[in-house]
This record gives sequence, structure tokens and C-alpha cells, in this order.
Amino acid sequence: MPMNIFRKKSIATILKQGGDGDHAGLNKVLNVRDLTLFGIAAIIGGGTFSAIGNACFEGGPGVVLLYIICAIACGFTAMCYAEFASRVPVSGSAYTYAYVSFGELFAWIIGWALIMEYSIGNIYIAFSWSGYFTNLLETFGIHLPDWLTINYQSAHTAFLDNKSGEGLAAWNSAPMLGNLKIIFDLPAVLINVLITYLVYRGAKESRNVSNAMVIIKMAVIVLVIIVGCFYIDIDNWSPFMPKGFGGVMAGVSAVFYAYIGFDAVSTLAEECKNPQQDLPKGMIYSLIACTIVYIILALILTGMVSYELLGVSDPLAEIFAIKGIKWMLFIVSIAAVVAMTSVLLVFQMGQPRIWMTMSRDGLMPKRFATIHPKHKTPSYATIVTGIVVGLPIFFTDENLVLDFTSIGTLFAFVLVCGGVLMLSPQSEEEMAKSKGKFRIPYINSKFIFPVGFIGAVLVVNYLFPTYFIDILDFSKDKIATNLPLLIFYVVCVIMSVLAFTKNFSLIPLLGLISCSYLLTGMTISNWLWFSGWLVIGLVVYFSYGYKNSKLNQS
Repeated sequence: MPMNIFRKKSIATILKQGGDGDHAGLNKVLNVRDLTLFGIAAIIGGGTFSAIGNACFEGGPGVVLLYIICAIACGFTAMCYAEFASRVPVSGSAYTYAYVSFGELFAWIIGWALIMEYSIGNIYIAFSWSGYFTNLLETFGIHLPDWLTINYQSAHTAFLDNKSGEGLAAWNSAPMLGNLKIIFDLPAVLINVLITYLVYRGAKESRNVSNAMVIIKMAVIVLVIIVGCFYIDIDNWSPFMPKGFGGVMAGVSAVFYAYIGFDAVSTLAEECKNPQQDLPKGMIYSLIACTIVYIILALILTGMVSYELLGVSDPLAEIFAIKGIKWMLFIVSIAAVVAMTSVLLVFQMGQPRIWMTMSRDGLMPKRFATIHPKHKTPSYATIVTGIVVGLPIFFTDENLVLDFTSIGTLFAFVLVCGGVLMLSPQSEEEMAKSKGKFRIPYINSKFIFPVGFIGAVLVVNYLFPTYFIDILDFSKDKIATNLPLLIFYVVCVIMSVLAFTKNFSLIPLLGLISCSYLLTGMTISNWLWFSGWLVIGLVVYFSYGYKNSKLNQS
């Protein structure tokens, strides 16, 4: 039999194998309110209390434009997720959706990429959580040894650079085990263990904890906004884009990272009471709420102090420290700990359910699909997720995993939007059954997209006459920036032709294009790491996944 790596699974088959069929067993306890709060729990976290500082430092007040661009891209993508969630209401997120639309190989690639979003992304959150938690302990007079509050990589780098501070102090004071210095981030390790245990216990327990944390952190964010308004100096908003639009786009990894949590909601499909109605609402409601919060916070931060002071890991605490509002430092630290705990919780719930779904298809070992008889959770996959998050904490640092996570997620988003374009139109019978459930409004892009693209090119050329000539410059210091942009415009031309000939739906097409544009802001090192990760994934697929796929047995 010839190798068929693009074989697809029908929606009917997936529903039979999923929560409505052979593998039913997860507790259906979540409603639209819970899903919306889970989405907010995942989105309002590291992007609010950590990454937003670097984004403002790079783009100045103009970073609000990037938040709007990312929100639009995520809005189109969320509608595509919602369409899939309504038609394929099982766990697996983008992995399952790709199986329906593109086939097995692309499904595997997305599943592999999602490991970066959920598991590896949680490493960054764990490091950020540790920083705020350590500061919170110090307000109570509790000081952990330096070698227990920093990762080994950062301490070693500080030693090599002879850079004074926590890293060098940790290196010099660390105890020895043979020839190895014992340096690790103890709070980051412990929070991972606690979150893994909570997720292992069940969705209901996780929901109750998550909902309570969301209420707390949103209340504190409202307080930050109210207090911050009294300290805004509008002169800090000028110049609006101090480093130009290129500076704004330089923060794309940090800003986009702030939004990636909304898709984690789709992994909870089999624990929803009414997934086809509630999942789409939960994703879209949470995305709208969080976009408003991010834009207001960015304006508050850049209005209170100069953007040049915001390149720190704890920007919300920093602005109140600069302004001398000490009582807010304590409140912000508590809110940051709560917010990042909720993000860890949602992401730690998402990853096991993706592996569970991949295991059902034979692409992962059978044990990953094991459902705990009492807790009704994917128990084995949950424990493995905890290990995958926990071990790298000992030998990596937060800067690598932030960029790594963003590029993997954007790649998955592009394929989800493309997947909706590939879905066959529903029959009249399917449309009748889906009455009242979410559907992306069909807007024919036949003329709108090509004309819009040509118009955008003419406007850009008028405003920046040398722009398109400049992106053809592939000199050594320009190729990393210009080559992705050139590829983006080639994709736009191809999609314009396809839109005209295939009558594509406009909304998923705009989602695909906007996410593709955000990918042009990634650095060459991001692409190299991502390419290496994909190569490893393909090796695993062809050595195990393809041979054991359930489609080989059908």
C-alpha cells in the first residue's frame, strides 16, 4: 500500500471516537460562563504582568496598534476555532480540526506545535510566577536563597558576563554536588507540581479554583487602571511610535503571546454541557474582554512613565515603584501570582487533552488516552505534561520559550484558518441540525480580497515610495527582515487568485493573512528553532505515528 500521509478523518468518525462515542468518560460540567472565565484565565496572565513591559519598551505608546492588530488576527482566528468547535465538538483543538481539513500529517504537525504553546509556554509563566511570588514573600520578610530563585542558565550567563546581581550572587553562593552547582528555581518547580495535581483531580475542581482567581485578578486590574489614571502624563504619549512601526512590530512575540490562551478553551469540548453553542461564545467573549483590558493597560503604562523604563519583567509593579505608590506594589504582586496561577492551570489542562486525542488516533501511545476511573481526567497525559513542563525549568530560561511559544501558536492559527477554507460546505440536512449553533457568516471574497489587497499595496506605495524596493534588499543585515515580508506578499497574491477562482469565505481568509503577517515579525533565530522542532516532530511521526495510526487499521 502506498504511503498516504494526507489521509483525512470524517467529522462523523471523529465524533464517534470522541466524547459522543467509544471514549466517553470525561465529566461534562462546564457552561458558557465557565468557558469565558477559563479563556480570561488563560489570556490575562504573563502577557499582562510581564510581557507587556517589553512590548511597550519596544513600541512605545504605539504598541496599542499592535494589540489591535493582534486582536483582529485573533478575532478572525477565534471565529474559525468557533466554527470548528461547533462542527467538531471534541477535545484536540487545532489538531483535530487539521485532521478533518488537511489530513494526518498536518494534524500531527499542529499537535506537535501545540506542545510549544501549552507545555513550553507554561515554562515561561512558571518563571514569571516565581519572580512575583519571591517578591511577595520578601514583603513578609521571607528571603529564599538566591540559588533557589533563578534558573541555572541565567545564573551561568551572569557568571560568564561577570554581571552583578541575583544571577552572579546565586552562582557564587550555590552549594556543590560533586562538580555541579545546585541552582534551580524552586518556586517555579513547586507551582508546576501543585497545578499538575489540581488538573489531575478533575475539571470541576479546576473550574472552581480558576473562576475564583479570575474574579480576583480582574478586580485588581480595574484598581490598577483607576489608580493609574490619576498619574498619567500625556507628554509620555509623544512621540507615539518612537522607534517607528518597525519598533511596534518588534514586540509581536510578546503581544501575541498575551492572546494565545483563548484557543485553550477549545480543548475542553468534551467537558462542556453544550459544546456546540457554548465553546464559540466562551472563546469570543473572553477575547473581546481581554483586548479591551490590554489596550487600556498599555495606555496606562506608557502614560504613567516613559516607555524607556518599561523593559522589565514586572512592569505593573515597576510603574508604581517609580511613582512611590508602595501600597499598590503589594496588591499587584498578589494579583500577578493569582493571574499566572490561573494561566498555568488552563494550559496544563489543555495539553493532556490534545495528547489524549492524538492517542485515540494511534499517533501517540495508548496510555495517553487513559481516563482516571474516579477523577474522569486524562490522568497519564496529565502527569507527563507536568514532567514536560517541570524538567526544562532546571536548564532553560524564559526568553527562549517566549518566542518559541509565539511562533508555534501562530503557525497553528494559520492552519486552523486555512482549514475552515478547506471544509466542504454543509448539506441542507447538516444546516438544519446546526440551527442555533455558531457559523461564520459567509462573505464572498471573490472581489473584496483581491481589490482590498491591491488597494493596500497602492496606499503603502504612496505613503512609503521606496517600501517595496527596500524589501527586495537581501543584504546580510536585511534578509532576516525582508525575506519573510516578501514571502508574505507572495502568499497574498496566491490567495487573491484563489479567492477570485474559488469564492473563498472572507473571514477565515483574513484570519489566515493577518496571522501570516504577524509571522513576519519573528526573528531568524525563532524560525531556526521552530524548524528544528518540526524536524524532530517529523522524525517521531514517521518512526511511530504513521505506523500506529488507526487509519492504517481501517
